[in-house]
Amino acid sequence: MKLNTDRIFKAIADPTRREIFRLLVMGSALSITQLSSHFEISRQGIRKHLQWLTEAEMVKIQKEGREQICYAEANSLQPIKDWISYYDKFWDNKLKSLEDYLDVSH
Repeated sequence: MKLNTDRIFKAIADPTRREIFRLLVMGSALSITQLSSHFEISRQGIRKHLQWLTEAEMVKIQKEGREQICYAEANSLQPIKDWISYYDKFWDNKLKSLEDYLDVSH
């Protein structure tokens, strides 16, 4: 799990890759040409970003005729959600302590 979590963090570290992923999650599926139209970088640049996302298992690319269609794999973020959930306990405890402190102060 750690290896894929590291890949996901590296993939989402870049704002262009986050935007590509967002577009795919919001839209269903887009060709590389369609994705390229949203950015001021070359198709080759988009392909490099897609490589990061596919290595992180966040995007799947399928060839359909002459086009390569990209699909978001939103479930791939589950390891990140699990990692963050672990730290939610910390914040819940701190907030409860603050609430208790404020109740005693009144």
